[in-house]
Amino acid sequence: MKRTLWLLAAGACLYIQAPAQSKKAVKASPAEAAVKAGATNAAKASTAAPANTARIKFTEFDLPNGLHVILHQDNSTPLVAVTMMYHVGSKNEQTTRTGFAHFFEHLLFEGSDNIKRGEYMKIVKGNGGQLNANTSQDRTFYYEVMPSNKLELGLYLESERLLHAKIDQKGVETQREVVKEEKRQRIDNQPYGSIFTEVLKHAYTVSPYQWAPIGSLEHLNAATIDEFRQFYKDFYVPNNAILSIAGDIEPAQAKALVTKYFAEIPKGTKAIYRPTVKEPAQTKEVRDTIYDNITLPAVVQAYHIPAQGTADSYAVEVLQTILAGGESSRMNKEIVDKQQKAVQSAAFPVANEDAGLFLTYSIANQGVNPKDLEAAVNTEIDRVKKDLVTDAELTKVKNQIETNFVSQNARIFGIAENLANYKMYYGDANLINTEIDRYNKVTKEDLRRVANQYLRPENRVVLYYLPKAAEGKDTGKGK
Repeated sequence: MKRTLWLLAAGACLYIQAPAQSKKAVKASPAEAAVKAGATNAAKASTAAPANTARIKFTEFDLPNGLHVILHQDNSTPLVAVTMMYHVGSKNEQTTRTGFAHFFEHLLFEGSDNIKRGEYMKIVKGNGGQLNANTSQDRTFYYEVMPSNKLELGLYLESERLLHAKIDQKGVETQREVVKEEKRQRIDNQPYGSIFTEVLKHAYTVSPYQWAPIGSLEHLNAATIDEFRQFYKDFYVPNNAILSIAGDIEPAQAKALVTKYFAEIPKGTKAIYRPTVKEPAQTKEVRDTIYDNITLPAVVQAYHIPAQGTADSYAVEVLQTILAGGESSRMNKEIVDKQQKAVQSAAFPVANEDAGLFLTYSIANQGVNPKDLEAAVNTEIDRVKKDLVTDAELTKVKNQIETNFVSQNARIFGIAENLANYKMYYGDANLINTEIDRYNKVTKEDLRRVANQYLRPENRVVLYYLPKAAEGKDTGKGK
């Protein structure tokens, strides 16, 4: 896929990889980057897990403390994925303390009352495993992929993280510096790196989606140790989590081990904070110019779209794929290859538990006026608003989506994560077997309807990214 705008860490950070001016964008997979940590052999084995298009079987149960557990047995390789998903993301933060959810993604590798500082990763890797975590606006996710005879160790480690993680001043100060460096590398010093942050800031006025998971370093610096501990007490409770295990397990034994390590953890004592504020409908186009350390201008558009899981969200995703989902998509063929007005052009939905965004970006070719580039993008959007896509296009895109859908479940790690996602967001883990039907129900008429309903000028944010050297000059900015 010709897309270098990456949603890294499931939304924790987003950046665009600057293109070589005379070369096409390089294919890249964020999913591959997300699983590189850990021992080489375990990593190779996990990627070698065979794809399985058959129905994915699983069992579910709840502990008395509210922890929901999902088990999937796959004895084809001697590996097990132990994953914990917490229903807390940047949207659960207070407006004066943003960045906490992402900060905890780092902080909870510091250790626990029984695991010395810095030992967590050493233990996993020393036992042939790999581990990582990611944060989005809606949830935080931790995982280990280990040899299956280390299942008990993985459960012990995750129970320690949940029961009594180490939250002290030294760990907080250490991870503050880590987050600062991450922000410098992925946002501040990355060409076009602030696009996600700027889009959210311009697209939302009252919703907690208005800030990115990286949050504010000023907020993190101002926070006290008691505030961090309170955040942990509020959200890191079993009744706000899903433990999803997939791989070479015996379900009865796995259930016994889960009970052994998690049943003693007390349930949270108060209701989980869920923001209820709703973003009002946008009635007027929002337009701005951002000056960045870049050489090629970029045009960014973001349209408000409905929440993930709604009927229209599937039509929007199909539409996105037609517009920019691969080398043969409309925007790539027309704007990049034929007109050569852009070196990169892409569109994708920013899917949220609540209303999200349909985001497009195009990086101008040398000498192309941003106004002309924006006009070319709008032409492609107007086409799908006016004319039905062809049967061949729709069939090709549905096949493409189904291939991606199957490949996500080609590894035990992907199965474990998807089972947890479906349960957390939709209350139905079995969507892992049936969600593709929702895409297949999308019609050509649906695509034209959602294009007209959501891709309207008054429903969008338009940002021109221009080189800092152009600040104060007439650079063809949009009106």
